[in-house]
Amino acid sequence: MTIGHVNPACRLEDQGLAGLGNVYYNLLEPALVEEALKRNEGTLGKGGSLLVNTGSHTGRSPKDKHVVRTASVEDKIWWENNAPMAPEAFDQLYEDMIAHMKGRDYFVQDLFGGADPAHRLDVRLVTELAWHGLFIRHLLRRPERQELNSFQPEWTIINCPSFKADPKKHGCRSETVIALNFDRKLILIGNTAYAGENKKSVFTLLNYLLPEKGVMPMHCSANHAPGNIADTAVFFGLSGTGKTTLSADPSRVLIGDDEHGWSESGTFNFEGGCYAKTISLSPEAEPEIYATTSKFATVIENMVFDPYTKALDFEDDSLTANMRSAYPLDYISNASESGLGGHPKNVIMLTCDAFGVLPPIARLTPAQAMYHFLSGFTSKVAGTEQGVTEPQPTFSTCFGAPFMPRRPEVYGKLLQEKINSQGATCWLVNTGWTGGAYGTGKRMPIKATRALLAAALDGSLNDGSFRKDPNFGFDVPVSVPHVDAKLLDPRSTWADAAAYDAQAKKLVEMFAANFAQYVPYIDDEVKAAAIG
Repeated sequence: MTIGHVNPACRLEDQGLAGLGNVYYNLLEPALVEEALKRNEGTLGKGGSLLVNTGSHTGRSPKDKHVVRTASVEDKIWWENNAPMAPEAFDQLYEDMIAHMKGRDYFVQDLFGGADPAHRLDVRLVTELAWHGLFIRHLLRRPERQELNSFQPEWTIINCPSFKADPKKHGCRSETVIALNFDRKLILIGNTAYAGENKKSVFTLLNYLLPEKGVMPMHCSANHAPGNIADTAVFFGLSGTGKTTLSADPSRVLIGDDEHGWSESGTFNFEGGCYAKTISLSPEAEPEIYATTSKFATVIENMVFDPYTKALDFEDDSLTANMRSAYPLDYISNASESGLGGHPKNVIMLTCDAFGVLPPIARLTPAQAMYHFLSGFTSKVAGTEQGVTEPQPTFSTCFGAPFMPRRPEVYGKLLQEKINSQGATCWLVNTGWTGGAYGTGKRMPIKATRALLAAALDGSLNDGSFRKDPNFGFDVPVSVPHVDAKLLDPRSTWADAAAYDAQAKKLVEMFAANFAQYVPYIDDEVKAAAIG
């Protein structure tokens, strides 16, 4: 039975997906909450939020992500970073998944990936779980009702958590699988209920498609000054570095918190919502994000709560440190309705340094920005991936290697061209540790980070005095109003200066060893900016 609103010429049967049970098309939020509760997929929380548990998968499974190796993509995919799958294995996976789906109910959401109509992707999500439909409805851009009458998906994603892959039969690593087929324009997801796989699959698609149009896809948040999209800032960073928190500045307009494009016209959000980490979330430090956790239809993922009052425990990470809240952008009072911004005036690269070596902020030359963009140094924080239980220093090129289907230099060159043509100022911001490494030091005070960013964005930081960092060669401010000057010199925050020097030397060596892989592909200016 077909329930809901859909283009009558483009139902699942028209795509070869016949024999299913009830198919619910483009249900709105109240209906999706009702269906999720009726199917015991979650619990109604305070304010009408939906409390769900994703089971054994509480983070992404990057090692289970595969790209189908076909002639059309053979020379374009970064195979060292993307596990291949044979076309015939994918075909068998598809047949077996469709057979598994027969007779079961499914939820369909027809959505846009991208706020700019010139560059958006029309994508259909077919989900076994009603709450996955609610999640992706929050996270992508929602067409107007009349637009659904003629909606034709360019890509289809099928997410079936109850389906287990067979590694021998399907050419994958485990029973969990995320498989992208660029020829068939299909993505299959099985044996994981972690909702982040849905949105990151769309991000991966756009990361592949947009560079051919001269558009830079970015794993970043973005905001702009009120009434002035020419004063746009983007914040690159992996999960846990502060993209969502720092871009949700009440004094600026939020464009989006995670995924954007930089086109010939400026910046545009890929998404229609936010997916915020909620561990240690407080109404004092992050009032807007905190407030979303008790709003209607917000999806609360893997949070411990009181079974009687439904009060959330923001400190209990016994399920995962990667507890999350998914909500539409309009739940943030200062969010942009259009999802559009201008060309970035400031480009901020966020890193979470578990070594406690990097300063809280540094100004980068365009060449240094390319170096740090390709390096992508940060620390994976607990819970964002399966098996990560404490911060792990890592180099994730372009601040998003798991989502990059093309070689890093493709994105690096695009970003370099955009920065040079628009004259953006670039900054490296450390939201990690100070006063020592993880386990000894403490996290960078968020008030200090906010003050430094405010000075960078209003232009006053550029006018101050800087010193040259002896280890990394970038410019570090000597003093900033409302920030302890000692914090700006990380060596002085350590009790043992010699221990800091040893740690800094170790980190410099790690940077140099990692960057060696990019040297054959970069220009002399970026080579000159290399560390070590």
